Amino acid sequence: MQNTFLLLLEQQNNEEDEEDLQHSLLILSALVCGVLDNENERARRRNPSRLYLTRPQLMPYPRFESPWIRLWEGQNDRAFITTMGFDVQTFRFILEGRGHFAELWNNTPIPRVDVSNFGAPRIGGCSLDAAGALGLVLHYIGSAILESQLQQIFAIMPSVLSRYLEFSLGILLTVLQKMEEAKITLPSSVEKYKELSSLITDRHSLLEGAFASIDGLSLPVQVSDDPEIENATYNGWKTDHRITNVLMFSPKGVLLTASC
Repeated sequence: MQNTFLLLLEQQNNEEDEEDLQHSLLILSALVCGVLDNENERARRRNPSRLYLTRPQLMPYPRFESPWIRLWEGQNDRAFITTMGFDVQTFRFILEGRGHFAELWNNTPIPRVDVSNFGAPRIGGCSLDAAGALGLVLHYIGSAILESQLQQIFAIMPSVLSRYLEFSLGILLTVLQKMEEAKITLPSSVEKYKELSSLITDRHSLLEGAFASIDGLSLPVQVSDDPEIENATYNGWKTDHRITNVLMFSPKGVLLTASC
């Protein structure tokens, strides 16, 4: 009888200890949730006008589902020219081929502080493939689009966007510098000047000695954080930040030189 009483007493004590432990865990969980909610609220108050998006606000799989994927799969010239300034054929010419954009993208690791620059690139682990990276950089340099809008189009986070833009700009510059078709240069001989001049005089007989025409182009740019650059790019007439370019074209429609 006494042994039974002791067993019941021990069982009751164990149950009370377990209830106390569960009660303590519930209190601890509530405290943790309260701290996290408080931190999130403080972060929200510190950033009332945050100009970037985070993963929950973006489409989950940027390599398979995004506005860019729809544009790329459509292969429509008008859509490509509207958003990136090139038709599909020209885009693919820059992208594909030996020494072109895709080859450099696929064989060069993206620089990161926690990754060796001499390791093999993890192509399958990238948020964008080569076509997406080229599309990203052409969207960026072809307009004054906000980075938050680029995030929506390509479904990538701010840190990925900044890293990919810097990396892709370097690749594109390398490719275009080596591409004969992309060179902007004045005629290299007197014979070529005469050839261009004859094309003009055949149509306008009084324009002797002319070999090209010039035109101005005002392009919108993002507002720089540097006060001097910001002031230099502000256009009072347009009430916007712009860079004015002067372009020279040959009668063949080829760009000969440009200045800004």
